[in-house]
Amino acid sequence: MIAVIDYRMGNLFSVVKALEYVGGEVRVLEQPEELEHFGACLLPGVGNFGDGAEALHSRGWTPVLRRFIAGGRPFFGICLGMQLLLDASEEAPGAAGLGVIPGPVRRFPPAVGKVPHMGWNTVAWSDRLPVGLEALPEESYYFVHSYYACPDDPAWRLGRCNYTIDFAAALGRDRLLATQFHPEKSQQSGLRLLTAFVAAEQAS
Repeated sequence: MIAVIDYRMGNLFSVVKALEYVGGEVRVLEQPEELEHFGACLLPGVGNFGDGAEALHSRGWTPVLRRFIAGGRPFFGICLGMQLLLDASEEAPGAAGLGVIPGPVRRFPPAVGKVPHMGWNTVAWSDRLPVGLEALPEESYYFVHSYYACPDDPAWRLGRCNYTIDFAAALGRDRLLATQFHPEKSQQSGLRLLTAFVAAEQAS
């Protein structure tokens, strides 16, 4: 069973439907104490980093999510759900993220072009992918974002994309995967990722 976290930051419908389409058994969670009973977790999100961090902290999700990830169960963060894994963001000075991945989230510089970065772009994958994602081809995915993750340790970077500058399109280690793009909006390339995530959950 995959827990999809509802912390009031985005419409969960497309994520849930995509997971179910590829064979996932899904439940949307609003109460943090329920998460310990699940084999995998997905943290979606759209919107402002500060609002997202406050929503997680005020609803009691922060320590629960940290324990879940530390326990090594499959975890997937999408868009804002990826950025919130880091320490902080230029979008909301003073707001603390989950701190699972050390480093900041930065805004695309003015010279980069039109911001937000919106639409399809190609991701080149590392050969150090989490369990179940060992052979991903270079493919296009759908992005909508003005900020990008800058992990202190480059080993966290699993997917690279270019929007005038190179940036981390995906982060991860062990059984954690997080993407700046939206796999649920990325047609077949995104469904391949979600299929691998569901398979990892069913094998755990």
